[in-house]
Amino acid sequence: QAQLVESGGGLVQNGGSLRLSCTTSGRSFSDYAMGWFRQPPGKEREFVAGISLAAFHTYYADSVKGRFTISREDAKNTVYLQMNSLKPEDTALYYCAAARNYGGTTIYEYDYWGQGTQVTVSS
Repeated sequence: QAQLVESGGGLVQNGGSLRLSCTTSGRSFSDYAMGWFRQPPGKEREFVAGISLAAFHTYYADSVKGRFTISREDAKNTVYLQMNSLKPEDTALYYCAAARNYGGTTIYEYDYWGQGTQVTVSS
C-alpha cells in the first residue's frame, strides 16, 4: 500500500558525495522501518543501510560503514542516505524499501520498494 519515490542520484567523481532521498506516501511513514539497497550492473541486489522506527537503530553493510549515513525525518515522510567518499564500486541502482515489521539486511524482509535511482561514480 505504501508508495516510495527515490531521488538524488546522479554522476559523481571518485571521492565525491551525494544525498539520496526517499519519500513515502499511502500510510504513516512512522509505521515503517526503512532501508536502502543497491544493485550494481550485472550483480544481485544487496543491502546498504537500514533504520528502525523512530531511528532507534541504524545498521550498515561493512562496505559502506564510515562513509554512508542513513537518517529519517518522520515529519517529512522521508528517509535519506548521505553518501560520502564515494568509490567506483559504489556505482549501482539504489533502491529505497519499507518494512511493515522490522527491517533487516535481506530483500525478503521488506514489503515495499521504490523504482530506484542511479548512482554512478567515475574514476
